[in-house]
Amino acid sequence: MTDQPGKSHGRKAIRPTLKPRELMTPTPDLHGVWKTKVITLFPSAFPGVLGESLTGKALQDGLWQLETVDLRQFGIGKHRNVDDTPAGGGAGMVLRADVLGDAIEHTMADMRGNWPLIYLSPRGRRMDQRMMQNLARCDGMTLLCGRFEGVDERVLEHYGVQEVSLGDFVMTGGEIAAQALIDATVRLLPGVLGNQASAEEESFSTGLLEHPQYTRPADWNGRTIPEVLMSGHHGRIAQWRHKMSEKITRERRPDLWEQYVDASKKASD
Repeated sequence: MTDQPGKSHGRKAIRPTLKPRELMTPTPDLHGVWKTKVITLFPSAFPGVLGESLTGKALQDGLWQLETVDLRQFGIGKHRNVDDTPAGGGAGMVLRADVLGDAIEHTMADMRGNWPLIYLSPRGRRMDQRMMQNLARCDGMTLLCGRFEGVDERVLEHYGVQEVSLGDFVMTGGEIAAQALIDATVRLLPGVLGNQASAEEESFSTGLLEHPQYTRPADWNGRTIPEVLMSGHHGRIAQWRHKMSEKITRERRPDLWEQYVDASKKASD
């Protein structure tokens, strides 16, 4: 096993440590900046799409940081084995408790403040906007990307790991789900979107799906932009947008609509 840190992305801040640090690294730590650490067998998968567009620019600007920790470096024996057969029999392989324990201890050693440890799992709580808002208010988060048949249950119990799911389906690993979770959280950090109104008006921010959007040309294939949006009357535009959000939510997501109606009734009581 090595004490070498995982691959990190961003700019650097100096913090006291008993471990030797390279004098020059491309992605140093920034003090007080929201950060995510990802424990994965595929560190080369990051930053992936997170390095593009607004999240990529924010990463380069030091508005958030990303560090990957290669799970393989904590593997057992000459071949760095990280998994074994399931106790009691069955198909597939399970990530070992001792390997995961060492990786988590290493990754979380210098973490302070509100810093959740999350395992991307199909049996976890499904991601939603409220979850992202809460994570954006944390100091950072550590994500564990599973593979094969999952991880030893004792690890989840011992470290109080939160299980989070991208949806009700099974993927080959947690890396894509981790990137979705990071993207949806990072865009809520101050300064990332540039225009904070964008985050306040989009889907789920008010419990409703977003209203339809239009832009030039005014007439496309015989389809025109709704007249109210061309009126310049901001009050009527806001009213129309809210009405359309309610309509779309009611038709497409009756579950969300029911929650919205209940919340509105409680607020009026």
